[in-house]
Amino acid sequence: MGRLVHFLSLLFFLLFVVSSAASSGNQSICGPLPPIVPIPIFLSDVDLLQFALNLEHTECEFFLFGALGHGLDAVAPDLAMGGPPPIGAKKANLDNVTRKIIEEFGYQEVGHLRAIKSTVGGIPRPQLDLSAKNFAKIMDDAFGYHLNPPFDPYNNTINYLLASYVIPYMGLVAYVGANPNLNGFVSKRLLGGLLAVEAAQDAIIRAKLYDRMHQNVPPYRITVAEFTDQISNLRNKLAKCGVKDEGLLVPQQLGAEGKITTNIISADKNSLGYERIPAEVLRVVYGSGDEPITCVQH
Repeated sequence: MGRLVHFLSLLFFLLFVVSSAASSGNQSICGPLPPIVPIPIFLSDVDLLQFALNLEHTECEFFLFGALGHGLDAVAPDLAMGGPPPIGAKKANLDNVTRKIIEEFGYQEVGHLRAIKSTVGGIPRPQLDLSAKNFAKIMDDAFGYHLNPPFDPYNNTINYLLASYVIPYMGLVAYVGANPNLNGFVSKRLLGGLLAVEAAQDAIIRAKLYDRMHQNVPPYRITVAEFTDQISNLRNKLAKCGVKDEGLLVPQQLGAEGKITTNIISADKNSLGYERIPAEVLRVVYGSGDEPITCVQH
């Protein structure tokens, strides 16, 4: 009976919208439909969206420094809200095309920070360690041994793209995971806009790596595809919630419709984006497999 009432309510709502449009003559409707739940932001939405600021700040600083050699303090210092500057971030040795892409990503992240903080309030920029040493530790953990020489994300384009592979995807799955728990129509609109751009950034990074997937990453005798596999395996291990992360090549049974081994876009058996709850994200970001404990050493 409850489902029938819900269905009839929705039907009457749609009929009202259609009839209102018809009565307006030939005037086109360009704005959003009236929300079914007319509450912009629920109190419970705020924490979930502010949690995302940790990842957004990381992406913003990494991309701006990588492309320009400076970060948020030079571009939009008010958005840092007095938080400390990142440790070890610097300009990367990128080819011209990649540098322009990463610069655009950086400015997009500035917009994300502004959108979140102006909608639900913000937190000061957290202390971020974007040093080559920290990325080297992540890669060593992924392979289970020390790479020689230590991995340096700022050394060249391939290294930087592999380091970038580490970051936006976590924002993507975090937004998918947060979606069911957001209720306000403004909150959901914000999340939808953030998710669209995070997914696009991740897809572009993966596509550029896919073009090089069989190349060795100098000076190592390890291919780009092997790097992505090991990074994804590490994140699955740390998150402790099954396979929600896949490299550029997968067994055929894990490919789209079980028919292909290439994996430019990581997705589940129905080609839907994977989701992670905040606890999973923290286990990965801290690098410890335990959400309250960070393994980063300065």
